[in-house]
Amino acid sequence: MKIFLLLLCTLAAPLRSDDVVRTVPPGLVPFFAPPPEFAGDFGEYRSPLKFADGRIVNSAAEWPARRAEILKSWHGRLGAWPALLEKPRIEIRVTERRENFTQHQVRVDIGPGPRRCEGWLLVPDGSGPFPAMLAVFYEPETAAGLNPKSQMRDFAYQLVQRGFVTLSIGTPGALDHPGMETRELLIAAGDELKIQPLTYLAYVAANCHTALAARSDVDAKRIGIIGHSYGGKWAMFASCLWEKFAAAVWCDPGIVFDETNTNINYYEPWYLGWEAGKVRPRGVPNADKPRTGLYGKMFEAGENMVDLHALMAPRPFLVSGGSEDVPWHWRALNHTRALCELLGAPKRVAMTHRNGHSPTPEAMEQMCSFLVHFLKDGAAVRQPPQR
Repeated sequence: MKIFLLLLCTLAAPLRSDDVVRTVPPGLVPFFAPPPEFAGDFGEYRSPLKFADGRIVNSAAEWPARRAEILKSWHGRLGAWPALLEKPRIEIRVTERRENFTQHQVRVDIGPGPRRCEGWLLVPDGSGPFPAMLAVFYEPETAAGLNPKSQMRDFAYQLVQRGFVTLSIGTPGALDHPGMETRELLIAAGDELKIQPLTYLAYVAANCHTALAARSDVDAKRIGIIGHSYGGKWAMFASCLWEKFAAAVWCDPGIVFDETNTNINYYEPWYLGWEAGKVRPRGVPNADKPRTGLYGKMFEAGENMVDLHALMAPRPFLVSGGSEDVPWHWRALNHTRALCELLGAPKRVAMTHRNGHSPTPEAMEQMCSFLVHFLKDGAAVRQPPQR
């Protein structure tokens, strides 16, 4: 299998006209390849190119069938989404001028009922249509640059300065249940909907995408998603499960299961450890804290999230790595990198690295430059198949 994957890197199909992108800016070029010590290293992860029946994807033409199989598998084990909203609204409540853009305090329809969440919509000067970004985090003020402790997590503010319409939202449910912590809100959603909380967050993001796409000042084909830490997990699951996101930045979420790092805690019930009727003690699994939910099943089966990453191909994504996403995680990313080569779409998988979990000014510039390149500078990103 490893030899086969290595061959994929040299058997890329020619680019079609709608796949052509501008030359990657020199400052970004190094991030599209692993460090030499991880080049060609696919780890022990199961290849996403292997069908459930053991067949192997040998050409770009065979990938859609395998992709559909992966997507069906993930939706099956995460739990089925509620019906997506056909016309979710972004209700503008307060509008004010801020620096060189317009700021709207908004409420967004995110689910049936209707369920709504509060957020901030930032719109650059000009007529558009503009590329757009959904920024997700615990609360919407940080990404909008309205939290004095944002510490370089003000993605929406940074991107509106670069010509993006940005929508910042926080944990769903906070509007209806003020005072509840994020983990309590997400566990409650799992109990109500009988789905894993991370897929509920992906569902919310999909509805936000639809709401943004309906705006006349937004180019519906150039909408991405970005998030840090908890928001990075949210952005990862949303962009992989909702193929209409044209690009994504996952800022240090921990892209693979790793129980040696206590911040890569997918085993918690507010991520993938939700199980009806069970509440496990918080913390790393041990004899007194058994693995539960989907995480427990995947761990016991030796499975990981590499095939989830593959659902992004050939859409571009950047892992802005820090203390949770370290260089050896290229072993997982190499699988999707090889897949993008097979699909004739090189330089779509990137990873940077810094010391520490919090983004630095350099990391922020890398993330913004990546998104400007793929969503703003006239780059044509292949649109994935529609549902």
